[in-house]
Amino acid sequence: MSSHHPTVPFSELGVPAALVTALNRGGITAPFPIQAATLPDSLTGRDVLGRGRTGSGKTIAFALPTLAVLARSARRRNAGAPRALVLVPTRELATQVAETMAPLAQALDLRVMTIFGGVGQNPQVTALRRGVDVVIATPGRLEDLIGQRHVTLDAIEVTVLDEADHMADLGFLPAVKRLMDATPRDGQRLLFSATLDNAIDQLVRRYLKNPVTHSVDTAASPVPAMTHHVFHVSRDNKPAVVRELVAGRGRTLAFTRTKHGAKKLAKQLTASGIPAVDLHGNLSQSARQRNLASFSEGSTRVLVATDIAARGIHVDDVTLVVHVDPPAEHKAYLHRSGRTARAGAEGVVVTVSTPDERGDTRTLMRQAGIKPTASEVAPGHPLIGELTGPTAEPVAPVAAPASPQHAARRGATGDRSAARTSGGRSSGERSQGGRNGRAGAGQSRGKSGSRREDSRSTSTARPASGNAGGRPRTPGVAAPRSSGGLAGFSAGRRSR
Repeated sequence: MSSHHPTVPFSELGVPAALVTALNRGGITAPFPIQAATLPDSLTGRDVLGRGRTGSGKTIAFALPTLAVLARSARRRNAGAPRALVLVPTRELATQVAETMAPLAQALDLRVMTIFGGVGQNPQVTALRRGVDVVIATPGRLEDLIGQRHVTLDAIEVTVLDEADHMADLGFLPAVKRLMDATPRDGQRLLFSATLDNAIDQLVRRYLKNPVTHSVDTAASPVPAMTHHVFHVSRDNKPAVVRELVAGRGRTLAFTRTKHGAKKLAKQLTASGIPAVDLHGNLSQSARQRNLASFSEGSTRVLVATDIAARGIHVDDVTLVVHVDPPAEHKAYLHRSGRTARAGAEGVVVTVSTPDERGDTRTLMRQAGIKPTASEVAPGHPLIGELTGPTAEPVAPVAAPASPQHAARRGATGDRSAARTSGGRSSGERSQGGRNGRAGAGQSRGKSGSRREDSRSTSTARPASGNAGGRPRTPGVAAPRSSGGLAGFSAGRRSR
């Protein structure tokens, strides 16, 4: 089990030259720790279990070996028979992963597509018929298409389970097992997860052969650059304190317990002169993408979200996370809080706690392993200005990047607006591709194992800026980029 690796160039880790060039073109020159740890094993065909928090760079960690294996095997691309499968819990994440993988795949003349619900299936069926190499899918729609005989997993050479713990949280494990059982037993399997509990351990034992485990930055390990505060407020003062908190100059994510609460708070903030948008399971896919886009581009500085977004909003430079309603359990606290202080940047997390929430908040922090600074706060308290005022960075894409991958991520932001059919901002690399927006899936049917993920859209990883001539593209398939910029690759937030 490894944890610390010196920075070694991608080329020395065994990454094929064409992929190194594609990474460099996107401004990504040095691997993140999870990549440096896992690539030497995954590139040689070993099964790998990678543990690392969202934002640690997992997308690139599995994208490179997946594409390298396909290029090496050089099998033909056949209709309806993809050669690699990446399973993700939500549609937002599918989109982000695709945006990260597309420019890399194109460097090897490989095709990538997404499969998820909430949108018509015809463009997906058409893309499958034309032949693709990598399918990035949520479990429900993929099972539907297999049932209709539009796709088979018989030719899969590499299977990736991304955000496996989130998949378990959303009740998708039965579907994941059925899909894994449909892939050839001798294929390579890569599993990435922020935590490794019993549910994930079952998957590892059942599907991975002698896996090498690499653990970098687990979800429970606190982020040094993140400061945690609990504001004890009276119920009457809570709205004003929240308003003052989110009015700072930085980009802010505010989490509420309910969809209604998110919608209401976003409206109240906007009415009081603080432009805000909401993100939750009641919104249509297009509304989600529109709201996420305005937040990631900086035209709106406040995003009010339910836990649907805790796992996956991958937007750079979120300087403040406010738990307007403390979450129900500590894992949700860590995932929500993980939307800030990404890729080496600093961030502030504030939990607003009313008198009746004190005991629960104390328990939450203890379970999360966090020792927050607790303060009694009323409107106008100087601490609010200290946390959100002078230290907050401007929201426009101007802040200095914290790392080359982070820089790439930022640079691509502008290019990204074009990539919007798929979903908001490409987010590429941090996730280096993933924005796993916790789709309505969880809310849609809870833990039953049902297939309705929120992931609902078909997206096609299209290059944002690369499409110089606006040429038409096959729906659902990543079009080749003319300029090759890793636009959506940019480090997206999810794991890069």
